[in-house]
Amino acid sequence: MSVLPVPGARLYYETVGSGPLLVMVPGATGTAEGMRRAGELLARSYTVVLYDRRGFSRSRLDRPQDFAHRLDADADDLRRLAEHLSDAPARIFGVSSGATVALHTLARHPIVVGTLIAFEPPAMRLLPDGQRWLDFFHTVYDLYRRAGIEAAVQKFREETFAPGDRIAMARAMDLTHGPISANLAYWFDHELRQYPAATLDLDRLRARADRIVPAAGRDSHGYPCRDAAVELGKRLGRPVIDLPGGHVGCMTQPAAFTTELGQALTSRAA
Repeated sequence: MSVLPVPGARLYYETVGSGPLLVMVPGATGTAEGMRRAGELLARSYTVVLYDRRGFSRSRLDRPQDFAHRLDADADDLRRLAEHLSDAPARIFGVSSGATVALHTLARHPIVVGTLIAFEPPAMRLLPDGQRWLDFFHTVYDLYRRAGIEAAVQKFREETFAPGDRIAMARAMDLTHGPISANLAYWFDHELRQYPAATLDLDRLRARADRIVPAAGRDSHGYPCRDAAVELGKRLGRPVIDLPGGHVGCMTQPAAFTTELGQALTSRAA
């Protein structure tokens, strides 16, 4: 367990295993915990980095933040973490909002990124019906402000993800656990509406498309984050790989998920 000081925050991170560097970028709850089992399995082949994104759990903020440019800060944090741990480009696996962070990092700081597996980034602006989803996320945020976290999380889960994901998310988002409630409140305030509305720099990403592997869950058909991954693949001219489970397949089916993720990583030179 280690801490990396960065401008405005202190990043908590852990490393496990040995081999090439693989940084796992978490999504909505912002912490290493949801990716821990998958990380332990991948540590057989990689030096796996698990970390809390700034503002979540153990990655404490230590000064006022520029929340209008929070995605830039997340990308800069990932760049600093990768540079701190290796002189070579890192393999990066980003899930959901973490995939958005990883793609933004590749656009801003290509020198630190080797192979990037972007798993179901919520890039709603790529979709023909993307504005409908952005409006929905604002509705969920309004429900959070009016009725609290539990009601808003339930609506978010039931509309956006496959049934198997909802069950796993309900377990992972146990609101009797104080830090989880704090993380969700931070996510509602600063990420739910903002990251799905972010515009990816497709010109820069196309120039580096050979490093990008769009990925989606096999059980996510008909849900927006899978649709966004498929559309990203079309825009970049890259095939989308299917991985076991749904949006949180790395939690629900970690062994099968990491086996196929490892195959995807080894088939592409970083």
